[in-house]
Amino acid sequence: MTLAKALDLLKSHNEVRVIDTPLDIYLEIPHLAYAEVKKEDGGQALLFTHPIDIKNKKEFSTPVVMNLFGSYKRTELLFGRDVEGVATEIEKLLHMKPPQGFKEKVGMLGDLFAMKDIFPKKLKTRGACQEIIVQGDDVNLYDLPVLTTWEEDGGPFITMGQVYTQSLDGEVVNLGMYRLQVYDKNHLGMHWQIHKDSSHFFDQYQRAGKKMPVSIGIGGDPLYTWCATAPLPYGVNELLLYGLIKKESPKLVQSISTPLYVPEDLDFVIEGWVDPEKLVLEGPFGDHTGYYTLAEHYPALEVSAITSRKKPLYLATVVGKPPLEDKYMGWATERIFLPLLKTNAADLIDYHMPENGVFHNLILAKMKPLYKGHTKQFMHLFWGSGQMSFVKHALFFGEDAPKLTNYEALLTYALNRFIPKCLFISEGITDALDHSSPETLVGGKLGIDFTSLHSLKKPDVIDSALLLERIRPLLPEVCEVTQYMRHTANPITVMSVKKNRSLATTAKMLTSLEPFLRIVVVVDAENNDINNPYMLLWRVANNIDAGRDICVSGSIVSVDGSTKSLMDGFEREWPGDVLCTPGVVDKLKSLSLWDLDTKREQKYQL
Repeated sequence: MTLAKALDLLKSHNEVRVIDTPLDIYLEIPHLAYAEVKKEDGGQALLFTHPIDIKNKKEFSTPVVMNLFGSYKRTELLFGRDVEGVATEIEKLLHMKPPQGFKEKVGMLGDLFAMKDIFPKKLKTRGACQEIIVQGDDVNLYDLPVLTTWEEDGGPFITMGQVYTQSLDGEVVNLGMYRLQVYDKNHLGMHWQIHKDSSHFFDQYQRAGKKMPVSIGIGGDPLYTWCATAPLPYGVNELLLYGLIKKESPKLVQSISTPLYVPEDLDFVIEGWVDPEKLVLEGPFGDHTGYYTLAEHYPALEVSAITSRKKPLYLATVVGKPPLEDKYMGWATERIFLPLLKTNAADLIDYHMPENGVFHNLILAKMKPLYKGHTKQFMHLFWGSGQMSFVKHALFFGEDAPKLTNYEALLTYALNRFIPKCLFISEGITDALDHSSPETLVGGKLGIDFTSLHSLKKPDVIDSALLLERIRPLLPEVCEVTQYMRHTANPITVMSVKKNRSLATTAKMLTSLEPFLRIVVVVDAENNDINNPYMLLWRVANNIDAGRDICVSGSIVSVDGSTKSLMDGFEREWPGDVLCTPGVVDKLKSLSLWDLDTKREQKYQL
């Protein structure tokens, strides 16, 4: 299925909004897409038919497609099947046993025969993605409508590029997704982080002193783009997933100027070579964490060719504060990879990553505990399993817990079981995008065991205004106080502060209020609404390092979700939030294009 056919499919289900008004690739198009995905059920896919570059007085003939995966319905339409059904099929394959009789042998032959279509097929001809070929000095990345999403971004970024790479010996191939900064007409920044397969390949080329070939696909069957995000083990070709889901072999053609093979039906292919001796400053970039990731040095691609269809479409996504398109792409990943996760954790029942935990910051898991220490064993297992190792906070629930997506009931279940002894704080690797750990790539890990019942005494419940009166003499920097889950044994007290000292010096000052407090969460007064639990979870999950920011004093657990600085012993640069540019929003509203409800604007802190 080509990207054009995918759009036709979505149009037939009234899932596409066509924007014919000329809009700028600088901020305007991505801002509107950012608002669209914040609508109930993810809004619609967007087709921008007249992208322009106002600064350079340029019009593009290539339409821009955004928010393609931005709902559960669209995601399943693009998969062409029930996502849960894919998981069931994988589980069946994983538990396939030797046949016992003739009928079982015949049945297995059918299953095995169907698997022949999962393997990529290399064509000897050129593909539709090579109808137009531009090479050498004629290459110009500015001929593509590459978007600049946020005002403080380091430049335009390709945000849905399928990055095809291979090992030095050519034996192992990889398909990944990394942001790609446009530096000039023929150079791209390659933001492959140190833990990623492409980075491992790069190390091989660097040691050998050889340039590394890279081909970048844009568009084609939308499932290629999802496969690029799949957390498969090292050495497993992500396009095998395409074949498994679609029941047909992905058809590949060799790139014009690199040895790499790419799907023949892509809309664009950007080819080139990375010099392992040259690193270039990349970023800043307003990322899916909702914060800017800071500028760092990364490899750069010198583009040797750009090929495309005669009438291509340009696929892009927008990242920032949740909810985003990755909510729905991540949901498909979560469901499909549950059976694979169970192969190492047989007693795992289910898991879920809330979108406002931005995936690597928070995971909820339901398990069947069988013996003392079983939950801690699961924590170590999760933190040692592929991309799960990036997860900062892991919460484990027993088999009798409510559904993991029923947040109100689940939180009640958790808080009626919690005692400080449930906390398990460790250390491990963190995602390169994590900004809160004391050092890059390594930081605190928090596990909480909610699988056991404990004898709990409920605190005294008083009004939030009275509680504030009792807190202020102890902590004058506190501005506001509110309480959540007051009906449970562990109500959560949220305090906003104008911070002038570290939590480590103030947490113990609250011990005199033990009759009223159990869990205390601190956030900055600036840029936070303590009555907005959705964004509070986003903020706190982003901002805490468990080894530094969780303090236990008696029966009170304090969590510091505020900005860190030298007063906290934090020596790294703290990034800012991504925020929409007001003038751009005003223009989109004046054109009657921005139609997001004001309450949602405020809820999601645009």
